Amino acid sequence: MAPPLLALDGIRLTFGGAPLLDGAALSASAGDRIALVGRNGSGKSTLLKIAAGMIEPQDGEVFRQPSATVRYLPQIPDMDGFASVRAYVEAGLGPADDPYRATYLLENLGLSGEEKPEALSGGEARRAALARVLAPQPDIVLLDEPTNHLDLETIEWLEEEINRSSSAVIVISHDRRFLERVSRATVWLDRGQTRRLDKGFGHFESWRDTVLEEEERDQHKLARQIVREEHWLRYGVTARRKRNMRRLGELQDMRVRLRGHRGPEGLATLAATDASESGKLVIEAKAIGKRYGELVVVDNFSTRIARGARIGLVGPNGAGKTTLLKMLTGELEPDTGSVRLGVNLEIATLDQKRAVDPEETLSHFLTDGRGENLVVNGEQRHVVSYMKDFLFKPEQARTPIRELSGGERARLILARVLARPSNVLVLDEPTNDLDMETLDLLQELVAGYAGTVLLVSHDRDFLDRTVTSVIAPDSGGRWVEYAGGYSDMLAQRGGTKLTDRRKEAKTATPAPKADAAPAPAAKAPAQKLSFKQKFALETLPKKIEAVTASISALEDRIADPAFYTRDPGGFQKTIAALDKERETLKTLEDEWLELEMLREEMEG
Repeated sequence: MAPPLLALDGIRLTFGGAPLLDGAALSASAGDRIALVGRNGSGKSTLLKIAAGMIEPQDGEVFRQPSATVRYLPQIPDMDGFASVRAYVEAGLGPADDPYRATYLLENLGLSGEEKPEALSGGEARRAALARVLAPQPDIVLLDEPTNHLDLETIEWLEEEINRSSSAVIVISHDRRFLERVSRATVWLDRGQTRRLDKGFGHFESWRDTVLEEEERDQHKLARQIVREEHWLRYGVTARRKRNMRRLGELQDMRVRLRGHRGPEGLATLAATDASESGKLVIEAKAIGKRYGELVVVDNFSTRIARGARIGLVGPNGAGKTTLLKMLTGELEPDTGSVRLGVNLEIATLDQKRAVDPEETLSHFLTDGRGENLVVNGEQRHVVSYMKDFLFKPEQARTPIRELSGGERARLILARVLARPSNVLVLDEPTNDLDMETLDLLQELVAGYAGTVLLVSHDRDFLDRTVTSVIAPDSGGRWVEYAGGYSDMLAQRGGTKLTDRRKEAKTATPAPKADAAPAPAAKAPAQKLSFKQKFALETLPKKIEAVTASISALEDRIADPAFYTRDPGGFQKTIAALDKERETLKTLEDEWLELEMLREEMEG
């Protein structure tokens, strides 16, 4: 076995309360690929900073080979004082390092090096920080959430770069697919202590479950042993004659071990607040387009999204995912084409930027400053009770948001979004900063959501587990919809990755400008709708609006708390009328949808 380049042993660190690290260990030799995993707030980033020499532990041993070079990728890179990205990257090189490697990395990461640090987006800043860390080809590379804010193209490139490297790599990430592809060993940080599995992350979750089951059995055995010893203390013959001090001491030790045992941290409780059901047709986009100057972001894209669909939008950073998403939800007007939103939509949005006031308290943020209570799924709940669903402690209610970790902030914003009634969820990069246990729950929520989901994500595993179709960019601003998840999309493209299509786009014929008339395509003479079908297609939208208004009025009547007491018979008749109107709305929408599909088919 190769001697370690890095070895941490018996690491202890406490910031008040329970120890954050309590005897943790971590070691890496040349060529190691280690996934460091654990819950948000378990101390993973702190342990990585101790390994990098940025934090001193209160106890324990830290060994680094004197000649070994160590580079650390922080979650938030500090570029203050650098005039350009190139200057920032080259500052990480040593005297003997190859300066051309910085150029190679910048080019592969889509940066020129002339960018101003203060003007970088989150993804660009992360790519610049990666270039700085990888340029010296260090002996030890410590990566803290390297895939956050990166697009799929860059994530897949980074996987290949790590697998080609001779460096020892220790990585923290929430991206399962990424960890499966780069790791050969897994270190689990749990309740201040570490356990090591000499297998990649793909084997971790089944191993973790086995460890927790054994721990639960051991605690049960300990509790039963304490009961037996206490019975001896009270009723044993030997105990009545004289005290056996050794056994009394052992009993006391067992009690301390049982009381002091920190069980696994609980899971968050994720549940979306349901609004009334939307219409069957949620979004219809016809030949929509968007350009910024000469850049064609979306060109002639059409789709029809029905209730219950879960749509994933993927593509490189800058491809226009968020722009397309905003057009589909009516937040942004297309330059060409049209978007029609269905009836009775209640949209809840998790924005990618997640802008919050850092001085606002958790309680104030969740309730919008409206006291100590909020309504979730029609039930009034105290804010502290709701916070517990998302693993926040009661004493954090008055904590400013600035004191939260990245994962805690992500959970807090998710809690606020899910508290609002919705039948359409719009999630722009929801997986950033969430630990894997919370990701599992979010996955279950999205997969089981009764309404419609529009999801932007670079997490391939999450997409495969949740979405029913994927919208991905082709060349020249064209977007294509594929059935199934991310892996299904790749199969339908013949295994061609998004990276390859983007390279093709550089040599593809540019899309026509908005004022240029496209050449008409030859097509066979189309059939026409009958007069009756045309009349129905024109009049059905007005009927749908009228029935929707009637449903709203009936719902308002039922909402009157005195209605049932005043007129029980009238209340029951109103319920029956409401059910009938809802069934009528469903029939009208189905009829309109069938006619609209028929019209489009006939028109080619």
